[in-house]
Amino acid sequence: MSDLGNKEIMSKNLKFYMEKYKKDRNQVCNDLGFKYSTFTDWVNGNKYPRIDKIEMLANYFGIQKSDLIEEKKETASLPPLTAKDEHSIQKRLESLLTDLMPGNSAIAYYDGEEPMSEDDKELLRISLENTLRLAKQMAKQKFTPKKYRK
Repeated sequence: MSDLGNKEIMSKNLKFYMEKYKKDRNQVCNDLGFKYSTFTDWVNGNKYPRIDKIEMLANYFGIQKSDLIEEKKETASLPPLTAKDEHSIQKRLESLLTDLMPGNSAIAYYDGEEPMSEDDKELLRISLENTLRLAKQMAKQKFTPKKYRK
């Protein structure tokens, strides 16, 4: 990768962490003892800092050096669920729980030796609900045409 690309990535990452931790250039310069003009060159992507300065910045923000110098990969986030989706998830969850525990009796497990406790029933319900939510979001992501994706 060219030096120009490295400067741009460093600049973008510096801006990201300054915004994340609500720091302005003056604060960073005062805290770390950098010249304002030098730091501004780094933030604007005009110059690239030495490795010792990168290490100081990483320690200051509590991150790895690689977080400053490497390009971040954009993670594809799952689409949000609508009220209609929430309703269908709850309906499907109730259906599953009714099938698993007819007449409000507990499913026997451990080879039928003991019934489920109330805590275990609640954990099962939560696990099923999370699974249904994730499945719904993944289906929305997979089957939504690209032109409608955000």
